[in-house]
Amino acid sequence: MRLSRCLIPTLKETPAEAQIASHRLMLRAGLVRQTAAGIYAWLPAGLRVLNNIARIVREEQDAIGAQELLMPTIQPAELWRESGRYDGYGKEMLRIRDRHDRELLYGPTNEEMITDIFRQSVRSYRELPQSVYHIQWKFRDEVRPRFGVMRGREFLMKDAYSFDLDHAGAVRSYRQMMLAYMRTFQRMGLKAIPMQAETGPIGGDLSHEFIILAPTGESQVFYDAAFEAIDYSGGNFDHASDSDLARFTALMTSHYAATDEKHDATAFQRVPEADRREGRGIEVGHIFYFGTKYSAAMGFAVAGPDGAPLHPEMGSYGIGVSRLVGGIIEASHDAQGIIWPDSVAPFRAVILNLKPGDAVCDRACDELYERLGTGVLYDDRAERAGVKFADADLMGHPWQIIVGPRGAAAGRVELKRRASGERADLSLDEALARLG
Repeated sequence: MRLSRCLIPTLKETPAEAQIASHRLMLRAGLVRQTAAGIYAWLPAGLRVLNNIARIVREEQDAIGAQELLMPTIQPAELWRESGRYDGYGKEMLRIRDRHDRELLYGPTNEEMITDIFRQSVRSYRELPQSVYHIQWKFRDEVRPRFGVMRGREFLMKDAYSFDLDHAGAVRSYRQMMLAYMRTFQRMGLKAIPMQAETGPIGGDLSHEFIILAPTGESQVFYDAAFEAIDYSGGNFDHASDSDLARFTALMTSHYAATDEKHDATAFQRVPEADRREGRGIEVGHIFYFGTKYSAAMGFAVAGPDGAPLHPEMGSYGIGVSRLVGGIIEASHDAQGIIWPDSVAPFRAVILNLKPGDAVCDRACDELYERLGTGVLYDDRAERAGVKFADADLMGHPWQIIVGPRGAAAGRVELKRRASGERADLSLDEALARLG
């Protein structure tokens, strides 16, 4: 895409309402614009990031056999009355009535709806286990929405739900999902740490939240540095192997990790001093096992092996897709702007034409643009070099290809890595080879 034709409205000044780095930088880099309190429009570059994150989430959900579906944002109130949550959920739930005076709500989560779908569709134990997920917009009417997309009222979320015949199967599904989460966050360039958590309004007796470190995090966290060295990708763990899942779970639970709410100072002291870590953390995912809480309350049963009715054991698993955009920025930025990990960046590289109108510069940039394809941004604006450098750093493109008249005349460009600041003087072919 050519920047001169893009809706990427960068700002030089920080908007007064932006209190944390991700909110400031998302506004300044032209990723979002606020339309109402806690509600944002995602502009083209921001949507590209959102879609990249959703793609990684999908790929890791698909890899463990979860099936994608799509549930509506509006839900009937009677489903929530069946589960007993309608009156107790609180003012965060947006309740509405349609023209026929039917009570509806804008879904903050989907346990009731997915249970209803399964009770209409699944009859026998032979049809279980199953896991399904969707990526859908949610709404929670926060009393004080703040921090941009980190605590908005409307947000994009991945929900997954597992249905198993017994406790052992449900725990296996839980472990598979935890492994998928750790792989998901690793692919996004994040070091996420699973920590035991309260179940909250969803309920259940087994719960972990996934925390990434950032100075503006809402929780104080304490953990063993051993988590930082674990590789969850490749062939280290097979999600289909019970022994691998048990080994993975043992690894996740053998190292100390806790938020301030569950912190045990005595246990933390048993971690070698050199390996003790603490800081602020942001929750980007949460998983729950809650057994038959919803299937029993809503009358969902399948015929068991002996013909007797059996309430499936359930779990739910959430990842904040839009929240991750802010979380990644909080964890990866500097004074100049965003530093995107390659896997989620809106553009993998930007071409900076330092002298538009110069035939040699234009020809070199056009060749680079054509050969790199749609994943690159071409800054062809008639702006000063300093403006282009500042915007490139602000927007956080992983690579900058800098084309000036002197270098272009010699068939050379400068390649800059945003994260490290490393620069190299290369031929066009060498630069393209470096970018892969």
